[in-house]
Amino acid sequence: MAVTILVVEDEHAIQELIALNLKKAGHIVLCADDAEQARKMINNALPDLVLLDWMLPDISGLEFARKLRREERTKAIPIIMLTARIQESDKIAGLEAGADDYVTKPFSPRELLARIKAVLRRRMPEMSDEIIEVGGLRLDPVTHRVHVAAADEPSRLTEISLGPTEFRLLHFLMAYKERVHTRAQLLDRVWGDHVFIEDRTIDVHIRRLRKILEAVEKENLVQTVRGTGYRFSIEYREESVE
Repeated sequence: MAVTILVVEDEHAIQELIALNLKKAGHIVLCADDAEQARKMINNALPDLVLLDWMLPDISGLEFARKLRREERTKAIPIIMLTARIQESDKIAGLEAGADDYVTKPFSPRELLARIKAVLRRRMPEMSDEIIEVGGLRLDPVTHRVHVAAADEPSRLTEISLGPTEFRLLHFLMAYKERVHTRAQLLDRVWGDHVFIEDRTIDVHIRRLRKILEAVEKENLVQTVRGTGYRFSIEYREESVE
C-alpha cells in the first residue's frame, strides 16, 4: 500500500537516492533539508512515516524526534532514524528519543524498504498490504476486496461490495480488532487530520458499513461503545451494538 513518507535529510545526494527508491516502491515522498522545513510540512499534513537523519543543520534529528513525540498530534508518527553513528550507545539514544528503528549508513535501498515495511506493520497495521482475516471476513488491501466465509463451508467465499470510505473504515477497525477508537481518532486515521468534517459523519459511515455487513450477517462485528466510540470485535455484546 502506498504511504506518504517524509525524508528529512540535508545531504541532497542521499535525499534524492532515498526518494527515488521510495517512489519506485510506489510511495508518496516529501523531502525536507532541515527540521524547520520538516515541521512546516508536518503542520500542513501528517505523513505516514518519517525518515529522519541524525545530523541536521538546525537541530539534531534526535531533538526533533523528541519534539514530535512530545506533541499530541505527532506522537504516533512512526520514525526511522538514519545515521552513520554505529555505537550501541547512539542506537539506544535514538530509540529512547522515540525512534521506532535505527538504520546505519551506508544502507541498501532494499534494507531500508524492508525496515519501513516492518515498522508500518508493527505501528500502523492498516497501512500494510497483508491480508486480514477476522470473524469470517477476509480483507485484501491490495485488491481492495472483502470476502465473507460461509458458516457451513469456510473455504467458500462470497465477495462484499464496499465503497472506498467504508473499505478504509473496515480495514482500520479490523487491523486494530478489539481496540476502542473515538470518533476523533477515526477521523484522523481514516480521513486524515486535515479533513474538516463533523465527528457525527463517522456515525453515518458506520451505519452504512453495518447495513452492508447485515446482508451477510456480520453487522455485529462492528460495535458501538457508548460514550467512547467504536470497535471491531468477534465477541458479540448485544448492549454495545446500535
